[in-house]
Amino acid sequence: MDADVIIIGSGAGGGTLARALAPTGLSILILERGDYLPREQPNWEAEAVFRNHRYHTDESWRDARGRPFRPVTGYHVGGNTKFYGAAILRRRLTDFAPRIHRDGETPGWPITYADLAPHYDTAERWYFAHGQAGADPTEPPRSQAFPYPPMAHEPYMARLAEALGQLGLNPFPLPLAVNRDALHPHTSACIRCATCDGFPCLVHAKGDAEICGIAPALAHANVRLLRNQRVIRLETSDDGGQIGRVCTEQASYTARIVVLAAGAIQSAALLLASANARAPRGLANRSGQVGRNYLCHINSACLAINPIRENPTVFQKTIGINDFYEHSGDPAYPYPLGHIQNLGKVTPSVLQAEHPHLPAGIVRWIAHHSVDWWLTTEDLPVPENRVTLDAQGAIRLSWNPRNLESHRRLCARWRGILHTLGYPLVFFQRMGIEATAHQAGTLVFGDNPEKSVLDPSCRAHDLANLYVADASFMPSISAVNPSLTVMANALRVAEHLKTRFAEGGLP
Repeated sequence: MDADVIIIGSGAGGGTLARALAPTGLSILILERGDYLPREQPNWEAEAVFRNHRYHTDESWRDARGRPFRPVTGYHVGGNTKFYGAAILRRRLTDFAPRIHRDGETPGWPITYADLAPHYDTAERWYFAHGQAGADPTEPPRSQAFPYPPMAHEPYMARLAEALGQLGLNPFPLPLAVNRDALHPHTSACIRCATCDGFPCLVHAKGDAEICGIAPALAHANVRLLRNQRVIRLETSDDGGQIGRVCTEQASYTARIVVLAAGAIQSAALLLASANARAPRGLANRSGQVGRNYLCHINSACLAINPIRENPTVFQKTIGINDFYEHSGDPAYPYPLGHIQNLGKVTPSVLQAEHPHLPAGIVRWIAHHSVDWWLTTEDLPVPENRVTLDAQGAIRLSWNPRNLESHRRLCARWRGILHTLGYPLVFFQRMGIEATAHQAGTLVFGDNPEKSVLDPSCRAHDLANLYVADASFMPSISAVNPSLTVMANALRVAEHLKTRFAEGGLP
C-alpha cells in the first residue's frame, strides 16, 4: 500500500480531515489536482480575480440544455476556501429535521445537531472563528464561547446595525474565519483589508483549508501532499467490494481507505467516470443517486445606495441577519425565507471588474455610496438537478433551483427595510449556474442504501473502504454558508476512521 489513507482533494473537507488524522501516525497521502495558489500582487487586484478569472479554471461545462459555461471554481491547495468570504456559521437545529417550504420539503438528516456540535467547536478553534455567542436568536446551543471575539464593526456599520435593531431586527456579529488578534491588531496577520471576500489572501490571514488544515497536517512526517495530481479514475478490487487503486493522470496509488473530498460536483463526476462492468452506472451507484439532488444556494448580491452619504467602510463584512430564517414574518406565507449577511465592500475596482461597461465616474459614485449585502435562500433537493458526464467525459450540470418565490420575497422584504433606513436605490443580482461555490448534495448520506449513496458515517454503501468528506454528503443545504458544516463533518468522519483503524479488520 502507498498509504493507509488517501484523501482526494485538499479543501474544507480534505484539509480538515488530513489535520485530524495526522497525529494518529497513519500514513496519509493527499492528492491535490492543483498547486499552491501563488502569492503575488494580483491576489489583491479585482480585475485579475473577478474579470480575468486568473485563479479559476478555464474548463467549459454544459448546462441541462447543452449550453457551455465557465464555472467560477479553481483547483488549489486549500480548495475554494482560498476564495471564500470566511463566513462560518453552524446549521440551525431545525436544519437537521424535515422542513416545509413553499416549493417542497427538505429531508431530515440521519444525524442530529448533537452529533456535530463537538466537531463544530473544534472546527471553530482551528479556523480562527470570531463571533459572539447568543447574539443570533436562531443560533443552536453551544457548549463554549467563540474562540475569538467578534470582528468589530467600523463606525458606519455600527450605526447601521443599531438602526436595524431599532426596527426590531436582531443583527449579530457575523462569525468569520480570519486570523485577527483584537488585543494586538498591529501585529495581527489580518489587516482588515478590502480584498478578503472573494479574493485569495496575500498575507495568509484567512482561515482557509491550506493554512488551517493542510499546513498543520504536513508538520507530521506521516503526511504527504502530492500536487498537480488530477485523479481520473477509481478502480475496484477483483470482487468489486472496495477501491483497489486510485489513478491520476501520472500514476496510480493504493491505500486501505480512500476518502473523496473533491467537492460535490467533482466527487460525483469521478464516481461516474469510474464505471466498470460490475458498476456500469458508476461506482457506489446501486441506488442510482450518484450525481442527483445537486444543491446550490439561491444567492443574490445586493447594493443599497444612499445618494447623500458616503460609506467609508473598508472591512464591511461584519453583520448577519437571521430574522427571516425560520419564517417570513407574514402569516399568509408561513415559510422560511433565508439568511442575510454583508458582502465585502464593493470598491470601484471590484464594480468595474464585474461591470466593465459602466463609466468610471458612475462606478466610483456607486461604490462610495453603497452598502453591500448577500442574501441566501435554501435550495431544495430535486433528482433532476444533477451532475452527469457527456460522451467525452466533460461535466454537464443540470440545475433548476427550487424555492425562488421565497428568495424573491426575501429580496423584497430586505428592499423595504433598506428603503426605511434611507437607501432609496437598491439593486439585486442573482447568481447563476456558474457560481458553484456553495455546491452540495450529489452523494447524499442516509440509512437506506436504495435511496442514498453513503451511510451515516459517510462510507459508501457499496464500497467497504470509500468515504466522502466534502459537501456532497448533505441531503439538504440549509440557508447558511456550508463551509463550517463540511469541516465539522470531516472531523466526525475522522473519529469514525480512527475507531475503525483501532479495531482492525481493514482491507
